Amino acid sequence: MASRKNTSGRIPWHAAFFEAVLLELEQYQDVLEFQAEYPLTSEPLQIDVVIIKKTADVFIKKNIARIFKQINLVEFKSPGDYFSVTDFYKVLGYAFLYASLNTVSVRDMTVTVIESRYPRELFKYTGKGRVRETAPGIHQISGYPLDIQVIESGKLLPEENLWLRGLTKDLKIETADAILTESWKKRKGARLEAYLHAVFEANVPAMEEVLQMAKNKKKTFDQVLEEAGLTAKWEARGEKRGEARGEKRGEAKIIELLKNGKPPEEIIKMYGGK
Repeated sequence: MASRKNTSGRIPWHAAFFEAVLLELEQYQDVLEFQAEYPLTSEPLQIDVVIIKKTADVFIKKNIARIFKQINLVEFKSPGDYFSVTDFYKVLGYAFLYASLNTVSVRDMTVTVIESRYPRELFKYTGKGRVRETAPGIHQISGYPLDIQVIESGKLLPEENLWLRGLTKDLKIETADAILTESWKKRKGARLEAYLHAVFEANVPAMEEVLQMAKNKKKTFDQVLEEAGLTAKWEARGEKRGEARGEKRGEAKIIELLKNGKPPEEIIKMYGGK
């Protein structure tokens, strides 16, 4: 598996995903243990998230976790990435390797794959008769030694899975507003920095529009940005855009003056030239 280290210009989707999972399942955090990027071997081979039930007989009602058993492996594909048949068998291999190394039965394990698009080729390969959509965006695959589900995050309902639904490059205005509002409610009570950073970077226009529209929430959102360490970056972005708009307005004004017969030397003096 490729390294998760963030490089310049790349959005840290996997760190954001881990925080999204914590937020989606926060009411069960006393009975679940979450392990991010669980290393399978000394080599760079790791599972994105391992979720362990602390109490075996606890039933998780949350839609994305109803299949959960004792050990639950979760793999995430960043927006735009595609989960292939090869990826599918690689994840199954991780599951069997985990079972072998930790002396557990694969029948006590589940695999969850989360991606933004419908995995058409994978479902075609496994056979339509073995795939069942149990809830919007949640597909279970039968015929394997362990329970498997593929979650199409782009089809999840924002009112039920706000945090996972927000991991996209095509965020709707109403979802962006809901994310900022809920982030304010949670504030320091939850890990949100990586999540907000990824969502903001991937959806600048939507976030800017929400901040402009929600004047009555501006103070609230400013505090969210500050606590997520995004204030300076957002202000710098705004200043840069403002300068660009100012330059364009200046150019338009000069063109207008020239069209109206204003001598070039007078225009130069007007704009501070010598």
